[in-house]
Amino acid sequence: MTFAGKVWRLLVGIKDALVLLFMLLFFALLYAGLTARPNPGAVHEGALLLDLDGTIVEEASEIDPLQILLSGADIAGEYPARDLIRAIDTASGDKRIKAIVLDLSRFMGGGQVHLSEVGAALDRFRASGKPVLAFANGYIDSGVMLAAHANEVWVDPMGGAVVTGPGGDRPYFGGLLEKLKVNAHILRVGTYKSAVEPFTRNDMSPEARRNYTALYDTLWEEWQADVQKARPKANLDMITDDPVAWLKASRGNAARAALAAGLVDRLGDRIAFGQRVAEIAGADSGDAAPGNFAHTALAPWLAANKPSQSGKAIAVITVAGEIVDGKAGPGMAGGDRIAGLLHDALSDDDIAGLVVRVDSPGGSVSASEEIRRAIMRHKARKIPVAVSMANVAASGGYWVSTPADRIFAEPDTITGSIGVFAVIPTFENTLGQFGVTSDGVKTTPLSGQPDLLGGLTPQAEAMAQAAVEDIYARFLTIVARSRGKSATEINRVAQGQVWDGGAARQIGLVDQYGSLDDALGWVAKQAGLGDGEWHASYLGTKLDPYHSVLQQLMQGSGKGQETAGMDIIALLSSRRANLFAGLTREVELLLGSRNAQAYCLNCPSLPRLTASKTGLSGHIAAEPLSRELLTRIFAM
Repeated sequence: MTFAGKVWRLLVGIKDALVLLFMLLFFALLYAGLTARPNPGAVHEGALLLDLDGTIVEEASEIDPLQILLSGADIAGEYPARDLIRAIDTASGDKRIKAIVLDLSRFMGGGQVHLSEVGAALDRFRASGKPVLAFANGYIDSGVMLAAHANEVWVDPMGGAVVTGPGGDRPYFGGLLEKLKVNAHILRVGTYKSAVEPFTRNDMSPEARRNYTALYDTLWEEWQADVQKARPKANLDMITDDPVAWLKASRGNAARAALAAGLVDRLGDRIAFGQRVAEIAGADSGDAAPGNFAHTALAPWLAANKPSQSGKAIAVITVAGEIVDGKAGPGMAGGDRIAGLLHDALSDDDIAGLVVRVDSPGGSVSASEEIRRAIMRHKARKIPVAVSMANVAASGGYWVSTPADRIFAEPDTITGSIGVFAVIPTFENTLGQFGVTSDGVKTTPLSGQPDLLGGLTPQAEAMAQAAVEDIYARFLTIVARSRGKSATEINRVAQGQVWDGGAARQIGLVDQYGSLDDALGWVAKQAGLGDGEWHASYLGTKLDPYHSVLQQLMQGSGKGQETAGMDIIALLSSRRANLFAGLTREVELLLGSRNAQAYCLNCPSLPRLTASKTGLSGHIAAEPLSRELLTRIFAM
């Protein structure tokens, strides 16, 4: 009994300790929630601090606290471009805001369209007579493009700036698969199917090289034009023609080289920069530490400047990230989730029109079609429907754009990629090297198919090829009906080719240049609504009430002065990390089991760092046909 009593007391003690622990955790979270949630009352006279410690995106991902806790990793911030633009535009007319401060010390970039839109907003702010000041330990392409719109660009004397330009090499697995004797069954339609090239070749085909040379040249020209217009004194030729000579001219000092090329205006550490901002915006009365200045952070500023809700609603549905089956998102375009949001909005008679904002390289064919059908149900109400393309609207991203009455894109939007391919790897030759064979009884030529270990029968491969051709034919038909052309005309500009916004406009895949605001204005005009008679209503943007709490707890306090910056080497290394993440993604595409996809793998990847959403530049059209899809084809 004595032993049993001791065990009982031990169990009771453990129980009491756990109860106390959970109570402390509950009250800690409650306190964090009360202190970390954006408070409109936290707006102060001084600077608007945009501490961009992450990426600019179309739609912020939902934070999964369990995933973060299990991985033990910090999350990178995600800043929707429209939030930044609204913050900047409202600050320009507010007397409390004396300047905007861009802290780009841990800025990981964004799509070129988003950077251009935020840069234009900064130009409007400067036109109001207020300055923009930027600081970073190091700048690379995205940071250079954004900082170019500042009156004063500062860099730490230990840092610098580098311009690499778009493009680069990618891995090819043809030789490896040959050595491993993996039989990669290639199912394809059209000429420009460079998506399958990494699994069949050791280099890029001439057709793919021509297509991507034209695309990257356009993106590079647009980048240079944006930076040169914002910063005419910048000598981009000096930086890009012979970067080694440029650096040597400053005796290897990257910061002074950036100053000589006109990419930055001042060299100084964070404290010196903060003192300069304090001269304009005032000192921080609550914290007299060196380098601090009076400021308002982004979250409370947005909370204090909510968008207007007057007049009729023009619904905006966002299709951002990979298009997948199910309810995934925000940050990924779950077909069920987006179709559900559109279905719920059908009952709202106050909706005068619909804008579909697309920033996606595509994904699941079935999910893309589900979203397209949901948009068509809105179109059946006889309301105007427009599509606004952001950085990428390719493959499945173009599929969901087809119901539009009018398609808007930017010159550096990447679109098209109308094509389908599949790769089905089988390992009969690989296993044969180790004496592994397969045998059995078959009642039909399709019994046991697809057999990834024993190989595909000719009948199975022929049926899979027919399925790919059927999906491609459907894609062509949908696009042709949408654009008022024949399938033959669309086929000439399809076949997996990727186009920049300007080229897409010339060949009829896009109607006109324009931003999301332009698309909203067009829909309002078609609905007979004038200025002040409508507002944008973003469907599905209400985040969990604890989202901002988790974001601030995971990212820190939000005071840029306390954030350790990343120099050029760290910034370039982070891009290499994305490359390895993309390499893993491509192996998954070869071996993974997924449904048929319409996916642009070679579209330049967007720098999304949360939940492994970054991808290597890959190619057009579709992921491998999976066993699940083949199972449906073969009715097994």
